Amino acid sequence: MDLTILYRGPLASCDYDCPYCPFAKRRDSRAQLTADREALERFTGWAAEQSGDRLSVLFTPWGEGLVRSWYRRALTELSRLPHIKRVAIQTNLSGRTDWLADADPERIALWCTYHPGQTPYDRFLGTCRELSAKGIRYSVGVVGFDDHLDEARRLRAELPDAVYLWVNAAEGHTYTDEEAARWTELDPLFPYSRHPHRSAGLPCRTGDSVISVDGDGTVRRCHFVKAELGNLYDGSYRRALGPRACPLAVCDCHIGYVHLESLPLYDVFAGGVLERIPAGYGTGTLPDGLVVPNPSRRALPLLEP
Repeated sequence: MDLTILYRGPLASCDYDCPYCPFAKRRDSRAQLTADREALERFTGWAAEQSGDRLSVLFTPWGEGLVRSWYRRALTELSRLPHIKRVAIQTNLSGRTDWLADADPERIALWCTYHPGQTPYDRFLGTCRELSAKGIRYSVGVVGFDDHLDEARRLRAELPDAVYLWVNAAEGHTYTDEEAARWTELDPLFPYSRHPHRSAGLPCRTGDSVISVDGDGTVRRCHFVKAELGNLYDGSYRRALGPRACPLAVCDCHIGYVHLESLPLYDVFAGGVLERIPAGYGTGTLPDGLVVPNPSRRALPLLEP
């Protein structure tokens, strides 16, 4: 079986305090951190045993995972397993990068978000350059607020051309065509984020080849549909896997709508769905024979979703 897993344990603490972030903001107690570590280690152990399957794993913690040793260890260990196609994590990139020396750069990847006002620009850019020097696959993105635009433009200009810079539409914000055009100059795929996608009754890969797992092993089709499909650790979820339509009216988060079969994003992100890297982008240096145009004119689909 070829299965993509979105794992989100109980971790909710973060070293940033972005006012626009929808994630929980609190300091986890020692007991809560211990519970998160034990849940993650249980999941990692389960994944290691599934040698008869081909797994792709994306960690989507509410908080920041890479400042915790158990997330760094989980990513490293999973990246070295031959039946793991890709392991990735969403991160603010605030931690060190030396631990990546023990990971397999062919299988590990980072989905990085730059938060202006939360970290010095030069430090963030320097960490990105460390990733490029190590040959680590990564994407970088920002939330599309007006006061982020100048720094986003600067970041696009100073990142290697082969690093994709994505832009998330700010939650609840309506963009004029002029505003949207400014962000689309930076990210040609911004039109997919600008508006929620109608999803009710449309086929989606979640619940079939993609599942969401929480710290207790409860399996759901995705993070946004609460109905349970079973449990990961007793195998009951397998009986529930199969093609199914989305029960929600709309889907407005990339980790959800990227799996909609009504959108062409599996082709756009071929080989990089988990880490949000479109086909044709590499690890900081261009693959032989690949020409990537100026960032504002990259040859990516500009389909109106």
